[in-house]
Amino acid sequence: MDHRAPTGDPMLTARFAPPAVPKLLVHRPELLGRLTAGAQGPLTLINGPAGSGKTVLTAHWAAGGRATRPPMWLTVEPDDAPGSFWAYVLEALQRGGAALPDAVGRPTRAEGVTRSFLVRLADGLAASPRPAVLVLDQFDTAQPPATTEGLDFVLRHAAGGLRIVLTSRSDTLLPLHRYRAAGEITEIRDTDLRFTDEDAGALLREHGLDISPAGIQLLGERTEGWAAGVRLCALAMQRSADPEAFLRQFAADRTTIADYLLTEVLDAQPPPTQDLLLRVCVTDRVHPDLADALTGRDDGARTLAGLARDNAFLEQIDASAWYRLHPLFAEVLRAHLRQRCPGLEPRLHARAARWLARTGRLTEAVLQGAAAGDWQFAAAQLVDNLAMGRLLTGLEADQLGRAFAGMPPGTAGVAPALVDAACRLAEQDLSGCEAGLRRVDAALADASPTDASRAETHGPAARFGRAFLGVLAARPADDVTATERAVADADRLLRELPPPLLAERPELRPLLLAQLGAVELGAGRLDRAESALTAAVAACGQPGTELPLCGALGSLALTELLRGRLRQAAEHARAALAVAERSALPPEHRAGTDHLVLAGVAVEQDDLRTARHHLDLATAARGPRPDPATAARAALIGARITAAEGDPDAALAALRAVDREGLPAWAADELAVAESAVHLARGEAAAALGVLDTVEAPDDDRPEHALARARALLAAGRDVCAARALAGVPGDEGATTPVRAHARLLRAQIAEAQGDSRAAHRHLGEALALARPEELRRMFAESGSWVRRALRQDPRSARSHGWLTHRAPARTARAAQAGGPHADGRAPVVEPLSAREAEVLRKAAELLSTEEIAAELYVSANTVKTHLKSIYRKLCVTRRSEAVHRAQDLGML
Repeated sequence: MDHRAPTGDPMLTARFAPPAVPKLLVHRPELLGRLTAGAQGPLTLINGPAGSGKTVLTAHWAAGGRATRPPMWLTVEPDDAPGSFWAYVLEALQRGGAALPDAVGRPTRAEGVTRSFLVRLADGLAASPRPAVLVLDQFDTAQPPATTEGLDFVLRHAAGGLRIVLTSRSDTLLPLHRYRAAGEITEIRDTDLRFTDEDAGALLREHGLDISPAGIQLLGERTEGWAAGVRLCALAMQRSADPEAFLRQFAADRTTIADYLLTEVLDAQPPPTQDLLLRVCVTDRVHPDLADALTGRDDGARTLAGLARDNAFLEQIDASAWYRLHPLFAEVLRAHLRQRCPGLEPRLHARAARWLARTGRLTEAVLQGAAAGDWQFAAAQLVDNLAMGRLLTGLEADQLGRAFAGMPPGTAGVAPALVDAACRLAEQDLSGCEAGLRRVDAALADASPTDASRAETHGPAARFGRAFLGVLAARPADDVTATERAVADADRLLRELPPPLLAERPELRPLLLAQLGAVELGAGRLDRAESALTAAVAACGQPGTELPLCGALGSLALTELLRGRLRQAAEHARAALAVAERSALPPEHRAGTDHLVLAGVAVEQDDLRTARHHLDLATAARGPRPDPATAARAALIGARITAAEGDPDAALAALRAVDREGLPAWAADELAVAESAVHLARGEAAAALGVLDTVEAPDDDRPEHALARARALLAAGRDVCAARALAGVPGDEGATTPVRAHARLLRAQIAEAQGDSRAAHRHLGEALALARPEELRRMFAESGSWVRRALRQDPRSARSHGWLTHRAPARTARAAQAGGPHADGRAPVVEPLSAREAEVLRKAAELLSTEEIAAELYVSANTVKTHLKSIYRKLCVTRRSEAVHRAQDLGML
């Protein structure tokens, strides 16, 4: 029978046919399964923006025979009057085979239907032997309230005889909360519809595209999983000679994506909403009040909420009052804004910058000011708010640096010159930074006391900024006294600034102290370095001080390493690593000093595997380049490891490759001492002496230099000269513990060579006593076999120095794991360690913290602590270090 709509027009057959499923399709079994399960209940809602794949997913499900009976399909038109809508619903049900009594009747008026019709329809569906599954595609808020109220009535009173699957760009006017409370709704939302990288990769392969994982990830980041965006990109990539290059150079405004978004999303909005979208697109996120500032109207809150509700590529950020546009949509809108309203975009950026500044959102205000090309405003925000440190530290540094990369060279004014100098410093362009600071000095000197317009930019904040950058730009080899004066000046200027402003910048004082400590360290003034760095650590603790704390702890660890305090050095280094992990500092802000120190500690303790592990991590660090002295220390540690591993030639080449330019005298002497040691490893005593003769030691009394000369002389067979050289090594606190211990060891060797066994044993005992607290094993390993022979001659002394043996024979290890007797007759363990406990113990031996062990083994920190307690019990110890030593003695490591 040919039915007609209440308007008298024929029924459009196309509205009852599901769209054809695309030939190139991503199969999404999890979502199809949810649709099948949802169709067992009254209501299934598939909600997402245009092009998110709602209709394709539903059509795929309908065509796949996954429902208990083929679903009926109706494409809803936004201008359907209630009567027309119900006429089409009735027609869809009848075409799909729903057995409805003739008494239900048909709508006769387009404007609406009677309650009686809805009652009869609900009753007819309830009496149907099989439930009807009806897909209402594109059922949006454009439907009149009477339509959604009627649909809710029929659905609730059909007694399971009707199951509705709705696709919609926005939440319908149905009372969804009631269905949720009753557990009678299945919802598939935009987040569910978004393509994963795996989905995107599958679609690209369907299009015959072989894209790298990195390219697929980039596509996912740009489109945020928007299905239509991925598909349109795939089509464009098919036409590109280099699909990978297309992804790297992808611009949304020059693809069919722009046409899609402008037509389907922007043009679908009323003119006032279009105007708002074009104006707010200049910001990464938008607040209703900011939208009003950009439009000059007061409808921002209502319009933004409506757009978010309608999935118009704008979403609310968490539960805040802020919103964000989809990045592709924002990109297209900005291009459209430039075309439609030339010159408006910079003015909008400037307006946004001032609103953000007034509301205390400093970084966003600076970024907007830079985008507007208002460099005076953007730079002044950083200078006047004491925020230039943000260019150098923290998670925003890279973003701010990119923003000011477009500032024209030589932009006039104190604030732009200061910011330019800070940006140069962040790039480690010290000469560029110094040139910028000279511009600042010239601008400050040009200040006129009567020029009111310059009063703020030449005030305490600008003068502090100059002093602050002057301190941070100090070179380690420069005049340390001048750096100390600069720190004092900066500290004095800090006290002239408003306390509330200082309270918002807790990183300033730690940064100054940490830099002073680093300069003192670079100059070899270790006591002063320790004092400044300890003060820097004490000044940290508040949010925002993570980076200076990490840097100060790393420098403090290196200071302690140079002083021979290995345990304290390792403790500070692990603390620095913990701060970095806890605060999620990105790799580009990690200098690697902490790992370098742990490598140095492990070398001295003759744990070469751990030393190599940490040195590799330090070398791979992507943070700021180390100063020359620290870079030299890294080369020195690497050379010691390489030489100990049996390749002295490579160690010597690495030391000779170090750039000596800019090195302080003490660091150059350190390299000479290390090179001398490598020559000794090669059996070249004369070359070892020659290297020491060619370097000008910074201090004739430098103990390390005297010790190295004594080693070389002893190796050359010149015992008396070696003893004379050792006179330059203080026997008290004037030298580090490793140097004093090594000097005792050399005296023992000299005495042994001269046939004085009693003196040799006495000096050896003194060396061992000094070395034991820090577990300085490497010096004894490098001294040859005579130490082992000497200890064998004194079994009592040998037993008290079991810590010297870092590895035990495999036979002992097997006996230990089996719980058998040890050499001294004691049971080495209460019970064998489990495989997981052995793993934890190995990681502990690598000086990893509890958190680091947990991350390595993919368990929680509490689980690691539980394993450690069990290990302590089984090895009869009470501390981690004792467990490691005991396990090493037993050969379990």
